[in-house]
Amino acid sequence: MPELPEVETTRRGIAPHLEARTVSDVIVRQPRLRWPVPRGLKKSLVGQELVLVERRAKYLLLRFPSGTLIIHLGMSGSLRVLPAATPPDKHDHVDILFGHTCLRLHDPRRFGAVLWDKGDIEDHALIAHLGPEPLSDAFDTALLAAAAKGRKVAIKQLIMDGKVVVGVGNIYANEALYMAGIHPQRAAGRISRARMARLVATIKQVLAAAIEQGGTTLRDFQREDGRPGYFAQELLVYGRGGKPCPGCGAPLKEVRLGQRSTVYCGHCQR
Repeated sequence: MPELPEVETTRRGIAPHLEARTVSDVIVRQPRLRWPVPRGLKKSLVGQELVLVERRAKYLLLRFPSGTLIIHLGMSGSLRVLPAATPPDKHDHVDILFGHTCLRLHDPRRFGAVLWDKGDIEDHALIAHLGPEPLSDAFDTALLAAAAKGRKVAIKQLIMDGKVVVGVGNIYANEALYMAGIHPQRAAGRISRARMARLVATIKQVLAAAIEQGGTTLRDFQREDGRPGYFAQELLVYGRGGKPCPGCGAPLKEVRLGQRSTVYCGHCQR
C-alpha cells in the first residue's frame, strides 16, 4: 500500500494545483469505500476555498474554512489532478472539481476513504491516537527509547506501531533496520541507547530519501501525475530475500514477522 513517502509525494504534487482554489462540484460515483462517503459532501464543499493541503501520517488533510476533508489512499488508491472533462475510468470513484481542474480518487480495491470533519481534526478518531511524525523533532532517541524500555516486542513491530511513531511502514522499517545494523526480531527493550539513536537517524534518512525520489513504486502506486516513484530501484533489502547482502554478500534471509515480509542479513544485523 502507499506508505508515508508516497502520500507525502502526492501531497506535494496536488497542493500547488489546488490551494486557494474554490470547489465548483463534487461527483461521487462509488460511495462504498472503506467507510461510506458522506452523503452531504457536495453541499459541504461546493463554494469553499481550499486553504491548505496537509498530511498527518498516511492521511491527506484538505483544509477548508468550515472543516477538513480527510483522504486515505487505502491499499491501492491514488489521487490525480486532471482536466475536469477527462472521462473517468472504471475505478475512479470520487471527483472534487475546482473549475476546469479535477482532483480524482482512483481506488481499485476500495479500501481508501473520503471523510468530512467540521471539528478540531486532532480530536478525530482516526487522528487523535497517532504518534509523532518521523521527520519531526518530536521523534527522537529519547522518545523511542522510552517506548522500548522493558518491552519484549520485536523492534520492527515497535517502529511500525503508529502510536509510537507514524508512517514507518513495512518497506521502510526493513530498510532502516538494515541500515542501523539491528536485527528486526531483537526485543526492543534490549537495544542500547546508542543503537536506538542510530535507528532514529536511519528512519529519518530512508524516509527523507524516498520522499525526495518520489516514493516507492510497488504494484499499484502512482504519483499524482501518473508517473511512478523511483525509490524502489534503491531498496537494499526489501523484496530481496535470498539475494546477496549489499554489505557482506551473504544471502539475505526472509521471514514473516507480524504477518509482514521481513528481510534482513543475519551477519550484518544483530
